[in-house]
Amino acid sequence: MNLSEHICPNGDVILYAGTPDLAMLDALAAGPGDVWHSSFEQGYKNAFMDIAYQTAIFFWYVKDFNGLDQCGSWRVNPFQFAVRKKVWEFMGGFDPDYQSPIAQALHFGFNALRNQGIVVLYTKGLFADETITYEKISRKERYAFFRKNFKTQHSIYMLYRKGIVNPLEWLAFFKARKFKMDAPKPIFPVKELAPMTGQPTVSYIIPTMSRQDYTLQLLQDLVNQTYRPTQVVVVDATPEDKRDASLYNPGDYPFEVHFVWQTTKGSCRARNEAIVLCTGDYIIFGDDDIRLRPDFVENHIRFQQTYKVDGANGLDIRADHHTDGLDKLEEKIKASGSKRIHSGLAQLMSNSNACVKREWVEKLVGNDINYDGGYGEDNDFGLSCAKAGVIMMQNPYSVNLHLKPPAGGYRVWGMQAKIMGKKRKTQPWELDTPVKWIRPVPSPTLMYYFHKHFGPDMVTEYRHKYFFTFLFKGAKSSLLLRILRLPYRQLQFNKSKFYAKKLMALGKRVK
Repeated sequence: MNLSEHICPNGDVILYAGTPDLAMLDALAAGPGDVWHSSFEQGYKNAFMDIAYQTAIFFWYVKDFNGLDQCGSWRVNPFQFAVRKKVWEFMGGFDPDYQSPIAQALHFGFNALRNQGIVVLYTKGLFADETITYEKISRKERYAFFRKNFKTQHSIYMLYRKGIVNPLEWLAFFKARKFKMDAPKPIFPVKELAPMTGQPTVSYIIPTMSRQDYTLQLLQDLVNQTYRPTQVVVVDATPEDKRDASLYNPGDYPFEVHFVWQTTKGSCRARNEAIVLCTGDYIIFGDDDIRLRPDFVENHIRFQQTYKVDGANGLDIRADHHTDGLDKLEEKIKASGSKRIHSGLAQLMSNSNACVKREWVEKLVGNDINYDGGYGEDNDFGLSCAKAGVIMMQNPYSVNLHLKPPAGGYRVWGMQAKIMGKKRKTQPWELDTPVKWIRPVPSPTLMYYFHKHFGPDMVTEYRHKYFFTFLFKGAKSSLLLRILRLPYRQLQFNKSKFYAKKLMALGKRVK
């Protein structure tokens, strides 16, 4: 690639192809991005949707977002893009295994965003030239992309989906056999955290149920923070006959604390009740069963100030035992070494450790209560933030230890979904049609998430892969049994889809 070089006022060196707006590039260089393009206007929006044969609905960026001036997108136009010189050199430029520069750029952008912690952003107007340059890559290079990036099973699945009776697909499949899966790629170094500027206020939300002891433990961790929250909101759904109200004393804490006894059902409703009370510049979402290092809150704010972003997902580490303390967390951090230190665009969100500016939380009007009683609410909220325009990043500096105790928590309600018969308690997502003889699988709330964010075409692709995997991924000795079980599994899938469509008809609800 013959790239031009531009030195920004802050000293950053940017390489570029095409004719970017250099003044705009100067401003972008001071922000979170590492690679920028305006490819949506040049025919690259939702290009190479063959990626769905590998990821289906499990990658936030499988489809490009609509209506935004800036957002994460790995679909780089090789003829018009800009990249930090240090990033270009770190990645070694475009991969010469591909003949097509378009395939090279897709490989570059995909690995940068998904695997290497590099922030790749579509930026409207950076390149004014709207000449359409996208052309579909050849079959051979499509299979080469899959061979180089994924396990062989994904190439086989793509062959099945593209037309297993098509001789041209078979020819391309075999021609690409010379390509081997790339070695694990290095993670781009994260920035050192800059000192905090100003005195931003922080609200911390704790939804809890039948875990008052864990909640009190977490509150003490918040007391011990180097930068304390200004406000904590605890929404407790512990049944009245099992709670001890005397344990909650707002005067025991050096920050404002609201203790709210929840009368509704569900963790999404609990968070929404807490959001109404929040006054901080930032809102941190946490679970009740976590432990926090003293620098947790400070590092969330410093990270977002350093990268100039409005949302981040922290690092959630699973404890070996629910009684583990912070000493065990330090051991796990030390054992992981540099492996945990990676950033880039967030590709998931955990309600146990996430920080978002309050203005964005209020724009989204909180959590979607259609998820209560099921799963997927945290990813829904994170992806909704990204689709609204938040550059959501992964923050490796704010670390929590997730204890996962065997009892208590909002999953007590959700676990009822696995029970059949008279003992089953109706879940919120069942609406006016209680489950009777067929238990829906996957979770209807997950199916709702798939429909809501990725559309029916991606759900159809997910269905194909779901049943392909169900039949062929297990042991050969049990293949006949899986074939016999297939009709019932299809009924379960259809039942899940039935409930998802009913939730889709309702639309997002917040109370």
